[in-house]
Amino acid sequence: MRGTLLLLVLAAAIAFALAFSAYRLLAPQSPAAGARTLVVEGWLDTGELRQAAAAARSGGYIRVLTTGGPIDPSMDVGGWQNFASRAAARLRAEGLTTVPVIALPASATAEERSYLSALMVRAWVKQNDPSLAALDLYSAGVHTRRSWQIYRMALGDTVEVGVLAATPSGHDPQRWWTSSAGAKAVLGETIALAWTTCCFWPAAPA
Repeated sequence: MRGTLLLLVLAAAIAFALAFSAYRLLAPQSPAAGARTLVVEGWLDTGELRQAAAAARSGGYIRVLTTGGPIDPSMDVGGWQNFASRAAARLRAEGLTTVPVIALPASATAEERSYLSALMVRAWVKQNDPSLAALDLYSAGVHTRRSWQIYRMALGDTVEVGVLAATPSGHDPQRWWTSSAGAKAVLGETIALAWTTCCFWPAAPA
């Protein structure tokens, strides 16, 4: 009986530890040393893109690349056609006008959209800056670690990929379990990250 009780206490302690550290683990802040190129995932919302613009200005980047595939025409209120162009336009609207903001649209795909966007970045680097040694990826909240993993897969060992995470506005990220939005985001991304780690191994060269 005492052994069972001890196991339950240990399990509860581990669960509490994971709950308090989950957001920090899923939304790392780990910029690459010397990175002068910032890649912004185009599907970020307006508040997250505002944070990305601020990070681009304060980080000393010489260029910003935006990614993303087609936008559903029924939701394309700005006529951007794709998330990469939408993000580029909104970053410029946030005052990011002192450095080039380059949209890298991806084609339509029903799966692995982040990986396809990462391949577009890889193709741009190969053609325009083949000596690039490091870049930073800007993503949103708990999606960040999975995007970071996917971009490192796509870019390989020749480019060091750093990462920055926007803070979500719809819930308290440090107390994510207190809201349905926070719980859905953290638990969903935990499952998605586990699947990406164990099951997603794209062929090389992709």
